[in-house]
Amino acid sequence: MLHRFALCLAAALAACAPASAPDAALPVAIVGAPEDLAQDGLRLSPAAQQLRAATAQGLVRLDETGEVVAGVAQSWIVTNDGLSYIFRLRNTSWPDGEELTAQQVRRQLLSTIRELRGTSLGRDLAKVAEVRALTSRVVEIELSSPQAQFLRVLAQPELGLVRDGQGLGPLRRAEHAAGQAGTTLLPVPPRSRGLPEEPRWDELARPLRLRTLPARDAVAAFNAGQVAVVLGGDLASLPLLDTGPLARGTVRIDQALGLFGFDVVRTEGFLAEPENREALAMAIDRTVLLEPFNLAGWIPATRIVPPNLPGNPRQNAERWGDLDLAARRAIAAGRVARWQAAQGEIDPIAVRLPPGPGSDLVFRQVAADLAAVGLPVRRAGDAEAANLVLRDRIARYGQARWFMNQFHCSVEPALCSAEADEMVDRAVSTLNPQERAALLSRAEDVLTTTNLFIPLGAPVRWSLVRGGVTGFAENIWAAHPLFPLSGAPI
Repeated sequence: MLHRFALCLAAALAACAPASAPDAALPVAIVGAPEDLAQDGLRLSPAAQQLRAATAQGLVRLDETGEVVAGVAQSWIVTNDGLSYIFRLRNTSWPDGEELTAQQVRRQLLSTIRELRGTSLGRDLAKVAEVRALTSRVVEIELSSPQAQFLRVLAQPELGLVRDGQGLGPLRRAEHAAGQAGTTLLPVPPRSRGLPEEPRWDELARPLRLRTLPARDAVAAFNAGQVAVVLGGDLASLPLLDTGPLARGTVRIDQALGLFGFDVVRTEGFLAEPENREALAMAIDRTVLLEPFNLAGWIPATRIVPPNLPGNPRQNAERWGDLDLAARRAIAAGRVARWQAAQGEIDPIAVRLPPGPGSDLVFRQVAADLAAVGLPVRRAGDAEAANLVLRDRIARYGQARWFMNQFHCSVEPALCSAEADEMVDRAVSTLNPQERAALLSRAEDVLTTTNLFIPLGAPVRWSLVRGGVTGFAENIWAAHPLFPLSGAPI
C-alpha cells in the first residue's frame, strides 16, 4: 500500500510541475468518443464544441467562470433601447496573414444564422434583424426587440469565425506528429490577436495536449497521472470517481442551469393522455433521487423553466405545492387503477438512459417510484423504441426563452405545443417587457401541462483537476474553456 501511495504521489507531483518548456504541454482529456475532435459543421458534440470555442472564437467568448469576455471584438456598446450592439474589431489577422474585416464577420454571422434555422440555437438568434459592416472594423447587430444575455448567445461555439477550416484562436492546432494521440493546441501570441505584447508570454503560456476518452478511461488516466484535467463528465459516469479524502479538491462538480428529465417520446396506451403522463411526474420523489450520489445542494424541479431562474421577472411556482408525496402518489395510483379497470393491464414503460453506473442508480430509483403507484417499468435498449428518454442539456443562457426554445415545434415536433409556440413567438416580437414576461410565463404553463417533458432537476457535470492547475472555475454554465488552462496571461 505504501508503494502504491508513493507512485500516486509521484504522478500527482509530476502533473503539478510548472510547464515552462515549449514541449511541456498540459495533458487534458474530454469525456467523449475518439471521433469527436474531428467533427465539423454546426451540430457538434460537447467535445467538438470545446475545440471549436478554443480555436475559432467569435466576437466574444467565455472565460473560465462562464462570463462573457472579448473575442475578436476589442470593445462594444449597446444602445439605450437594447436594439443595437456595435462591436469594434481588434487588429486581428487570419492564420494566412490576411486582416480580419467587418465585412467578413457580417457574411459569416449571416451564413451561420441561416444554417442554424430549425435548431434551438437558431431560435435563440431569431431576434437578429440585421448585421451591418459600418466600417472595415466596426460591426453592428440590430435586434427586432431587446434580448437580455444576447452576448452570451454570441459567445456560443457555433458563432466562432472560421475560414478554410482555420479559426482565430485563442488556441491554434499544431501540426499533427506521427504516432501522437490527440491534438496539440498552442496559445496564439497576443500580437497575432491584436493585443499588446506580453514580455513573459513564453514563460507563462503552455500548450495543451487534448484527447477524448470514454469516462472510465479518462478517470483511469487521471488517477495514473497521465492527464492533469478531465472535462465533460456527467451524472451517468459520476460514480466512477473516487470521492474519498485523498480526492478532495480534485473532483469538481457543476450543478448547472439547464434541463434534466424525461422526454415522453411515445405517447400511446396509458401515456396517451396528459393526466396519465402527469401521474408519472407526480410519483417521482425528486428529494431522494440523487441521494446515492452524495451531492450537496442539488436542486430538484417540477417545471420546465426553473422557478429560481435569476432575473426571470415572472416565475411560475413549482407544481403540486399543496400536496405532499403521499397525496401525489394517491392521485397517480387512482389514475392507474381507473385505466386498468377500463383498459386492462398497462404495458411496461420503457425508459432509456445513457450507459453508466449513474444511470443505473437513477433508473433504480425511478422504477421504484413508479412501481409505488402501480406502473411497471423496464430499461430500454439503445436500439429499442422507448417511452421515456433522458434529456440532459446545459442552458446556453439564463432566460425562459432558452428553455421554451428546446421544445418549439420547429425543433421538437413530437414534444411541442402549438399554443405555447404562438405565445413564445409573440414574446419574441413585443417591445413591452411586461407583456414579454407574461407571454413566456403563460407559454411555460401551457407547455408544462402537456406533460411531454417530466422535469427532475438541475443537470450535473463533473471535472477532475489536478492540484496546481489554474484556469478552472466551477460555474452554473458548466463552461470550462480550454484557453485559460494554458496559463496564457492575456
